Amino acid sequence: MSIATGVGSMPGRDIDETMRIVVGELPDLVHLPELPARGPGATVTGRGVAIVTELGFDLQPAGWRLTGAESADQQRARSLLARDLDALEVHALGYTGPLKLQVIGPWTLAATVERPRGDRALADFGARRELAQALAEGVSAHVAEVSRRVPAASIVLQVDEPGLPAVLAGRVPTASGFHRHRSVDQPVADEALRWVFDAAHAAGASTLAHCCAADPPIRLLRGAGADAMSVDFAGIGAAALDALGELLDAGDRVYLGVVASVEAGTPLRIRPVVDRVLRTCDMLGFDSAEASDQIVLTPACGLAGASPWYAREALRTVREAAAELG
Repeated sequence: MSIATGVGSMPGRDIDETMRIVVGELPDLVHLPELPARGPGATVTGRGVAIVTELGFDLQPAGWRLTGAESADQQRARSLLARDLDALEVHALGYTGPLKLQVIGPWTLAATVERPRGDRALADFGARRELAQALAEGVSAHVAEVSRRVPAASIVLQVDEPGLPAVLAGRVPTASGFHRHRSVDQPVADEALRWVFDAAHAAGASTLAHCCAADPPIRLLRGAGADAMSVDFAGIGAAALDALGELLDAGDRVYLGVVASVEAGTPLRIRPVVDRVLRTCDMLGFDSAEASDQIVLTPACGLAGASPWYAREALRTVREAAAELG
């Protein structure tokens, strides 16, 4: 039977209300949401800053920056995460299914945060290596903490890498905007990803890679240790679709973003979502009844930019579409 979940972010600032919505609409695969409306400490990067161990960060006009010691900004990010975990513990009391956490990936993090002397950490081999290793250590502690709070759940760690295709292709702009950072070779990219995936596995979690770009490097992410893949179904090209077919053929789970993450001006309907998934299964040569057990339906990406009403409708739609698909 197919199931549904959210990608990560949600609108609003009230974590208790958001957790009630997530648990109510997505009872088969609950996720811990991010609420970026609360400020930089609650964005995907801010959540990563809160999880990373042994490195200090502060906020600058350009965003998060590596520093020599933990700042008040980083402490606020950690406080928001602790508050979210408290809410999760309350609302997931007795929950026994898969529980999904999200963390920024090492390459998107390196392409987002600045070095102390300026420009992205991506430009510094030592800085990006240190970031990835500290993120892996933080992931291990984070998974262990959630396992302690919700002991009957099986943890799924989603590693968000929307920036990875640009990193691999050398499309990340420098601080001046006039140049691009040098591309990263796939073996180098694999090493940093592997540290994070291995840390999650060692802590007892299964892993999921999320990339909503049009050209997600599925084979790289799967080879580095991702147990499953999450993509924007509407945006992927033929090569990525073939790679998804390989995952289904191997028995892996595939998370398909099938509902727009912001209002598109047309009503959300279940049947077109189901029909498109069925047609794709048929095109790839899979029996839809058998493949449905491997398919998880999601919104196309995070819902932080949507209205609260639409976000709830999007979750309801993917849940009902998953039930119909099953």
